[in-house]
Amino acid sequence: MSMKKLADEISAAAKAEADAIIKKAEEEAAEIIAAAQSEADDIISGNAAKASREASQLGIELVASAKQANQKLQLIARREELDATYGSLKEQVGSASLKGRSGLLKKLLGSAKTEGSKDMILRPTAMDRKVLTTDSPYKVGDDVEGLGGFTLESKDGSVSLDFRFDGMLENAWNDLLGQVSETLFG
Repeated sequence: MSMKKLADEISAAAKAEADAIIKKAEEEAAEIIAAAQSEADDIISGNAAKASREASQLGIELVASAKQANQKLQLIARREELDATYGSLKEQVGSASLKGRSGLLKKLLGSAKTEGSKDMILRPTAMDRKVLTTDSPYKVGDDVEGLGGFTLESKDGSVSLDFRFDGMLENAWNDLLGQVSETLFG
């Protein structure tokens, strides 16, 4: 065999071996790229799903928070309206021009006669002193604070009966608060 032929055979064998190695390397590279791409796709889809879940959860939380804030604002507005209504009622009840005021005071004096004794001291509000002391069967004492009406006290101060408009208004307000709310906001 000649040197040239031997060199050609060695060259051909080396080329075949190099081609086989390159082919194998290209196949391995393709497998590595495919595996990496698959892993990247899994990571991307996992992250996308996770991001979607987190976004959905965040959206739910934001909506719930907004609803809660809205409910709080509504409650505050309702409370302010109820307070304004109660203030208006107090103003009307505490007014000297309240229609039927003297008749109401006389009825309260009648109730006081059945609940208290004649030796008690009548303590009127300043506004109602004139009406209450005109025909009062009681000894009259100092004024008491209030929207109207009076208190009866025993001489030693151990018993006090409250016939002031303040307490009656507050009791009526508490008893009818549900109906007032329904009327205002129903």
